[in-house]
Amino acid sequence: MKKTLALALAGGLGLTLLASAPALAQAKAKPGAKAAPAPARLDLNQPDDALKAFRKLQASLVDGKPVVFWFQGSVYSRVAGEPDKHLFSYQAFNIRAGHTAPDIGRGYGFRLVSKELVLYMDPVTHEVLKTWKNPWTGKEVDVIHIANDPVNQRPMYAQSDRGPYKFTGTVKQGTVMQSAEVPLFYTNPLGGTYQNYVGGAYHAMELFNFYASEDELLGPTDGADNASVSWARVSQWLPWMEMGGRAGWLIFNGSGRRVSGFDALPDVVKREVEANYPEYKTPPPADDARPNETSWTYFKKKLDAKKT
Repeated sequence: MKKTLALALAGGLGLTLLASAPALAQAKAKPGAKAAPAPARLDLNQPDDALKAFRKLQASLVDGKPVVFWFQGSVYSRVAGEPDKHLFSYQAFNIRAGHTAPDIGRGYGFRLVSKELVLYMDPVTHEVLKTWKNPWTGKEVDVIHIANDPVNQRPMYAQSDRGPYKFTGTVKQGTVMQSAEVPLFYTNPLGGTYQNYVGGAYHAMELFNFYASEDELLGPTDGADNASVSWARVSQWLPWMEMGGRAGWLIFNGSGRRVSGFDALPDVVKREVEANYPEYKTPPPADDARPNETSWTYFKKKLDAKKT
């Protein structure tokens, strides 16, 4: 996700999951430290408990425990005056971990660190694409998959300058539902000096919906192991499509769930990781201070490396 969370999945899912911010931790957890056990039942009206419930939905109360969200879906084009095209299917996952981040005066706190991988696939054969023939230009281009490492959050606290933390989800008949709309508008890293005059911003919106069992999320477990997620994104053309200034948009739509670990991912994903992305088997470390990666910054690195 481009300036993401973060499944997040991301990323700042208001979830601040997948909408990413520069990754400079304001507080660092001790490596290997264990989080305090959750009470018998979390109370969403209490800021500390509400933030613990959010952490359980996104990761685990156990510091450093790897958590994997897997999702799959489709990508369509939207161009005025022509039918939508089913351009790609995709398989994706986000591997993450939560780390307690204590801060005197702010109450309970934690930081989420993660990596995300999205593999573009042929919409018919579902094979991972290496090249793609652009139906508008007729040009065959190299496919650059989304490989964002890291997609981290700043620490979150039960008490902040904006007031006590409030869980934004809804509890209905035993199910907890949480939605987040993440509008994105920022300077495109591929642009030049005169972007303020000619444009050159990345413009998109990411939409997340999470679902979890009320008993699991608020009970004495360390995480919501059966949580599910949906993700949609409306964005500009991907840079490797080489669409230049052509009018049009991409629409992503997919769904998935939390899985038991890397070994539970589909075989096609595990093969690709083993061959090309072995570092995606584990989340970033607790004190990771690297700047967050986006689709654009990753593409720029690949493009620059190819030129040299």
